[in-house]
Amino acid sequence: MQKEPPKLSKVLFWDTNFEKVDYDRYPRDVISRVVMRGNWNDWQEIKKYYGLEKIKEEMLKVRYLDKKSLSFLSSYFNTPKENFRCYTLRQFTQPHWDF
Repeated sequence: MQKEPPKLSKVLFWDTNFEKVDYDRYPRDVISRVVMRGNWNDWQEIKKYYGLEKIKEEMLKVRYLDKKSLSFLSSYFNTPKENFRCYTLRQFTQPHWDF
């Protein structure tokens, strides 16, 4: 039996066909959109659908998160920012002179 898909805001998937979003095949993409652009209800829906362990696992591997989302996840999961791939990539690609 297949799980019922989360009831997410359609605006999160403005660039794709909302009815064809594959929540099981692309969890990292779905979760990162909710984390960066979703509302509280969207957050609650992905927690129900994926569970906190899956969310943490995927967000530790994501290549990009804005600073606010990274801070939220770091605090929420009590995990240092340095453990997130997006943080280490940002440090690696950041210019030496940040004007």
